[in-house]
Amino acid sequence: MNPSGNSRDSTSSAPFHMIDLIRKKRDGAALDAREIEFVVSGAASGAIPLEQLAAWLMAAWIRGLTLDETRALTMAMRDSGEKFSPARLGKTAVDKHSSGGVGDKTSFLVAPLAAACGVVVPMISGRALGHTGGTLDKLEAIPGYRTALSLAEFEAVIQKCGCSIVGQTPALVPADRALYALRDRTGTVENPGLICASILSKKLAAGLDALVLDVKTGSGAFLRSEKDCEFLAALMVATAGAAGTRTAALLTDMGQPLGRAAGNWIELVEAVELLRGTRPAEGPESNADLRELSLILAGWMIHLGSQADTPESGYERAETALMNGSALRIFLEMVDAQGGDARVFEDADAFHRPGATEIFEAWESGYIAEMDTTALGWAVQRTGAGREQAGEPVDPHAGILFHARRGAEVERGQPLATLYATSAARLEEPRALLRKAILISKSPPGAAVALVSRIFTRENAEKFLQDAVR
Repeated sequence: MNPSGNSRDSTSSAPFHMIDLIRKKRDGAALDAREIEFVVSGAASGAIPLEQLAAWLMAAWIRGLTLDETRALTMAMRDSGEKFSPARLGKTAVDKHSSGGVGDKTSFLVAPLAAACGVVVPMISGRALGHTGGTLDKLEAIPGYRTALSLAEFEAVIQKCGCSIVGQTPALVPADRALYALRDRTGTVENPGLICASILSKKLAAGLDALVLDVKTGSGAFLRSEKDCEFLAALMVATAGAAGTRTAALLTDMGQPLGRAAGNWIELVEAVELLRGTRPAEGPESNADLRELSLILAGWMIHLGSQADTPESGYERAETALMNGSALRIFLEMVDAQGGDARVFEDADAFHRPGATEIFEAWESGYIAEMDTTALGWAVQRTGAGREQAGEPVDPHAGILFHARRGAEVERGQPLATLYATSAARLEEPRALLRKAILISKSPPGAAVALVSRIFTRENAEKFLQDAVR
């Protein structure tokens, strides 16, 4: 490819011109695999100008991507840089991906749980952006923990511990970094094909044998429409399956924060408490949903990793690893292997040093009928725990600890949450957001929302997509 963004493929004498591909997509036609490879190669190398990439993304967002285009885009992005091969580890490689949520700390549980049950977990994670938290930011609350490892270091940690949680290396899927940065700036994020290719290209570049997807639904989900969530889940399962990776997707509730804590350090503390075998709290402060979802996800990972005949027996194996301490041991070994000081978990309260603390109380008596979880996520972000733009620092000690959950009966003056902020000045906006996000009703809410509402495997995903595109 030359700097003008033109290329000549091996089977035709006609070069590709990016402007032609923009027009083609703009006018509603589908690009073939060679044309998509041209776009991806130019994005990774910088040969195609940003304004042309942005125009193509907007055309793709408006016109949509066909199933074939989505698969071609995913594979081309996967192959745009280095790839990790777990074959030398001698075990089945399985990972979990979440579409993002508030208080979603399942990675810290499922990675060691699955590793304790015989699979290896090469987990490549991201950072906080917008209303959702970032796994890497949470881990970096541990003094010394390194999220930037070379592929050789990544493999060494997995070989020793069975799992490793790191960030994307500069050479891994460079096309995704270029295209995602443009999507974020051009309003072209919420497109199922583009989301699918972005997520799966990174996961497939890790050489996975199997993958479990946690697709959030409800008020805190990235995609608010249930139908959109179902389509995205089915699309990712079918696309990953076509690439040879056994995949299942679970649609899970994000109509309230997952567990009690939302932030960085406080989420790690909650996860480690459960890894110690501590039974979940009861009543309005229950985090039984976090424990249950982690075991369900781990059960599917263990099953798809051929270490259990069914997801249910995988769940049972994961629960044994949770209760006998083997998963906790693996998690702490991983922290140590990546330079982290695991001793901070011996006295977590002493390590927790927020700049300002405030109790947020119920302003009237009644029942918590609804929670706008996206707004709650922004409240967490405003404490200093998250970021609005890539590269901004986060406060490891900021966040919100929730004391009452959806459906709970509360009295006026009862603590609903504890706010931890970088400074007293940063408490005002989170306080106002909480007041708007939590609906207190005189009547109890209706039936409880299912934690897992639907599961896609390759068989029913393919049929769902066929019906959806007719």
